[in-house]
Amino acid sequence: MTVKFTHDHEWINIADTAAAIVGITVHAQDALGDVVFVDLPEVGKTIAKGEIAGVVESVKAAADVYMPVSGEIVEVNEDLRNDPALANSDPLGAGWFFKVKLSAPAELDGLMDSTAYDALLKTL
Repeated sequence: MTVKFTHDHEWINIADTAAAIVGITVHAQDALGDVVFVDLPEVGKTIAKGEIAGVVESVKAAADVYMPVSGEIVEVNEDLRNDPALANSDPLGAGWFFKVKLSAPAELDGLMDSTAYDALLKTL
């Protein structure tokens, strides 16, 4: 499993070459608190790296979910839509947000590995 991270606290799992999986990090869900709503992107929509792909709302705040790489949304997590608390209970597993077919795989090179992301967290 190859997971990369953004400075905005999204993760992307690129183990599946057909579609990478995207979600928010443990740090993001900790900062948000209890997640009560998610707005997921539309399947078939193409979104550029850095653009807003969705929204996550908690009892404390709302936050945008940014696209870690450019690509087409090929699936959204309907389980998460029905049970937003999955973003808290299993943010790196069942709480994933959407799957994306990469249109520019080289953009992955600009993301952090787990060591670099852990170093970023220590500066916050």
